[in-house]
Amino acid sequence: MNDQSHKRHIAKTITWRIVGTIDTIILSWIISGNPLTGLKIGFAEVVTKMLLYYFHERAWFKINLSKDGQVLESRKRHIAKTITWRLIGTVDTMLLAWIISGNPLTGLKIGFAEVVTKMILYYIHERFWYKSNYGLNNRKSTNL
Repeated sequence: MNDQSHKRHIAKTITWRIVGTIDTIILSWIISGNPLTGLKIGFAEVVTKMLLYYFHERAWFKINLSKDGQVLESRKRHIAKTITWRLIGTVDTMLLAWIISGNPLTGLKIGFAEVVTKMILYYIHERFWYKSNYGLNNRKSTNL
């Protein structure tokens, strides 16, 4: 594992957390009807999500999904990463929203709303980073 890949994964972690936190705050505010609850939920998950996201990135960096020597096409890989991350992220959000709001139904509503918004945002985030060479050694330009 090289230092460049760690820098890339840390940068991806930070950029995704910014996007994800803004989305969580807005959804939590709308669903709970309370902007303070939205802020509490959004900021509470900053730490948990950054740790979970970093380990998710590291795991996917090590996963080689090849078939007959052919590397899995990038769009399929990004869809698979999107699904696995969304499962982890949704459970984390539901638990935090439940604890902060005191209402398990609020946690479920926020978690389910995020499934849609976050999967779309995460896929766009993955495509953006796929186009970037930041933190990659000797990566050649590829067709996206």
